[in-house]
Amino acid sequence: MSNERLTSNRRAFLRGQFLSPDVQREKEEELAEIERKRLADMPVQYMEYSRKAMAADFVIFTNAGEYENAFDTAVDALDEVSRLEKVLSYFLPESEISRINEDGPYYPVSVSPEVYALLRQCHALYEATDGAFDVTATALWEVWGFMQRQGRVPTEEERLHALACVSSGKIEWDDADCAVKLGGEGMKISLGSIGKGYALDVATLVLEAAGMSDFLFHGGLSSVTARGARRGREDWLVGLHHPLKKGERIMEIPLKNRSLGTSGSATQYFWANGKRYGHVLDPRTGFPCTNILSATVLAPTATEADALATAFYVMGPDEARAFCEKRPELGVIFVLPAAGTNVKIVKMGETGV
Repeated sequence: MSNERLTSNRRAFLRGQFLSPDVQREKEEELAEIERKRLADMPVQYMEYSRKAMAADFVIFTNAGEYENAFDTAVDALDEVSRLEKVLSYFLPESEISRINEDGPYYPVSVSPEVYALLRQCHALYEATDGAFDVTATALWEVWGFMQRQGRVPTEEERLHALACVSSGKIEWDDADCAVKLGGEGMKISLGSIGKGYALDVATLVLEAAGMSDFLFHGGLSSVTARGARRGREDWLVGLHHPLKKGERIMEIPLKNRSLGTSGSATQYFWANGKRYGHVLDPRTGFPCTNILSATVLAPTATEADALATAFYVMGPDEARAFCEKRPELGVIFVLPAAGTNVKIVKMGETGV
């Protein structure tokens, strides 16, 4: 996206330990200032509406002057994102997800049809990716310290105990009552790998219902959806940032009536005993994924793009290519490490670049 503000919901980390909240804010402000300076001399061609939610900046871009109702409609769409955060958050005790995590290991918990349908979609993605996407991987996140922002290498006993709490295949479903029962004590659900994409899709319906057909909408830059085109173009441009070189873009991806999701661990990691551990965990093994810097997926919906970006990061290029052979409408861009700070790009499917 040529004129996107560079804001990051991804946390920066020091070698060996996580950054303090104050240093995290300083790093984020530094990245944002780089982008502000880049845009300073450009003519204003778009309007921007933003709100903080789900630990990210949700931002809507529209062509300047195209819609008289743009402000009110954008507020309504962002209100929908805020509503969904209260429903889907792992961290808010009153959310429906928190109720499932508290009571679900012991008895079925009835939830709204909206949340039930999303969880069913998560289960379908779990099956389609052979477990590479799994919203019950929360116990692993906790034992590796990523949930607490304090990375640590667990003991083998801790890893195996957490792994035993992971498997969407153990969830029991009651379609009649929209009820969910988790697979046992210690199992928890977290929608961090799909929630922002889902929120974009739901909020996009608000924009479209109000007659808006040209806009770009992102949640923390890692989840993006686009409709129509930016003035003067046939699409919108979304920048794919270099995972190892701050402020540098690898490429610009054209996006129109399509969504994009990116998963990576270039900034969320820690070092221990000379080894780097990233925050994207393989729910099938309980270990962090290695040898991939980022995976970007282009898909019809932001929900699917968000989830498959995580799944493909776990699966790697070979498994992802086999998956895409059955889904030709998908596009995938892997950024792999090369010598030094160089990278190798692997593309497959309909990427547009």
